[in-house]
Amino acid sequence: MRRYRVAAWIVGVGLLALVLGMVLKYGYDRPTLVGVVAPVHGFLYMGYLVLTADLAVRARWTMQRALGVALAGTIPFLSFVVERAVTRPLRAPAAADGQESPASR
Repeated sequence: MRRYRVAAWIVGVGLLALVLGMVLKYGYDRPTLVGVVAPVHGFLYMGYLVLTADLAVRARWTMQRALGVALAGTIPFLSFVVERAVTRPLRAPAAADGQESPASR
């Protein structure tokens, strides 16, 4: 779960940088930031998808939930909210038992 959480934050920050780059490109005719951030964000988003799929299998999510979480990386700020929402229930049972849940590994 920790890998997914880190990936969600990295993709979220990268997406915010990409949105800033789009504003600079189309609002101020300065395309440099988009040229750098877009390929990096795309690469990192692919990793986010892999880690989301891994967590979905471990946590036994439905296909709809897994797709919803995967799409959260495409909307600014949503990856932060969804990361918190999907990991909170996974952390709660493990914390109560004093053990690590299968999804958190």
